[in-house]
Amino acid sequence: MKTKNNKIEYLSKLANLLAGAISPITILNSVNKLFKTYLKTEDVEFIMWDNNNMLLKDFIRDVNFLDDEVQSKEMNYKYNNLSVSLGENFYFNDSEFKCEFATSDEYLIKELTTDENVIIYPLISNKEVYGLMRIKTGKRTYNKEFFEIINTSSKLISGAIINYNLNEQMEVSLNFYKAMKDIAKIIESQYELSYIIPLIGEMIDRFMHSHLIYIFICTNNKFKLVWPTNCKDKKIYSLLKKINIKNDYILSEDSATGVFPLKAEGKILGAIAAYSNIDKLNRQEIDYLIQLTNQSGLTIQRANVYAEVLKYATMDALTGLNNRRQMELRLNQEVANAKRNNRPLCCIMLDVDYFKNVNDTYGHSAGDLVLKKVSDIIKNEIREYDIACRYGGEEFLIILPQTNSKEAILVAQRLRKVIENSQTDIRNLRIKKVSFLNVTVSIGVCSYDKNMEAEALIQKADKGLYKAKSSGRNRVIYY
Repeated sequence: MKTKNNKIEYLSKLANLLAGAISPITILNSVNKLFKTYLKTEDVEFIMWDNNNMLLKDFIRDVNFLDDEVQSKEMNYKYNNLSVSLGENFYFNDSEFKCEFATSDEYLIKELTTDENVIIYPLISNKEVYGLMRIKTGKRTYNKEFFEIINTSSKLISGAIINYNLNEQMEVSLNFYKAMKDIAKIIESQYELSYIIPLIGEMIDRFMHSHLIYIFICTNNKFKLVWPTNCKDKKIYSLLKKINIKNDYILSEDSATGVFPLKAEGKILGAIAAYSNIDKLNRQEIDYLIQLTNQSGLTIQRANVYAEVLKYATMDALTGLNNRRQMELRLNQEVANAKRNNRPLCCIMLDVDYFKNVNDTYGHSAGDLVLKKVSDIIKNEIREYDIACRYGGEEFLIILPQTNSKEAILVAQRLRKVIENSQTDIRNLRIKKVSFLNVTVSIGVCSYDKNMEAEALIQKADKGLYKAKSSGRNRVIYY
């Protein structure tokens, strides 16, 4: 860089590129490109200090910067020294210099150069060193102008990284409040724990990127894993034994694993565990998990109360169809009638294909609208004396009295085609600029024989449904 105009051109380009950078990789690529073009460097890296884990991390990959113990100690030593100097010093290879001295004497560095040189420059925010910029160069002359450029560049780069980190923190906060809101809303349309708990687990799991999430329910003072299906970490089970009503959370010795009790009305309903063998839970994550667990505890408690009330109800709150308890009563009655009068009876089990993707992509409000749409189609397409119910989640069961297998298959195919050609209106939700959703269903059909109990009829229909799913979905299988 030989002229003042070149210097101004370089700084202008760097400022413009960093202003448009939206990710760590774009920040690094922008800096590397300009450094190589104007300063003739070979490579630039950013190394961030992680206060939670007390180590240096690669800015791009967010992992430990160095696995080599000797190099790691050396880099930590340099970081600590530059922190003590409040960012007023830098390193050239293994020698420490004052930044202002380097920019006042063009011969300071020249005699120390080798074929491969490394400059370590502090990244500063509010007079604190929060990271390092490591610049690799070949043998060259290092003069006053070179270090003035590096000094100014570090300030621009620090600003870009700070802005990125602030945006990341704001996004985390927004995701947290969305998760809180979604968990609170679950009870508006769902009350079965077998359906609610996976939803809560998925919401918290999406929020906690660095930790695995597990949900336990407490029955008779024993914790049982209910989501996901498997947990082999002994550390979690050891922490669960220490839970009491006074705890907000319990951490492992390395702070990488924590358990957070689900509480309501002075009782422990269960616990949410966050596990990692690398990343520690920081203070903000702990606070978020406490609040999410408190909200989840209230939601689960309301679901328990609501489910108790609904034991004596006959209709599903979301779809207006018969609920599962009413279905069991009606199915037993129809099986008894079919057996006594020697009449045909068929059963249809219907499931919305890829329903989890609908919830994950568009939200549970959109999922609820899809279920309402499917239930409305079922009501319109079956006879007055047929019996439709919401069996659970996105599954529906239809009992077809006085119907043989051929007729039942025709009904199932008609339902499948109507649902496939229908659209669910989600314009009021204003989600991702999508106005309508299309879904398909898989259907299992079975018929009653005189040696069959009511439960066996459901099992046969369910097996037909499973085969329809495994055969490619959006089809009817008679079992």
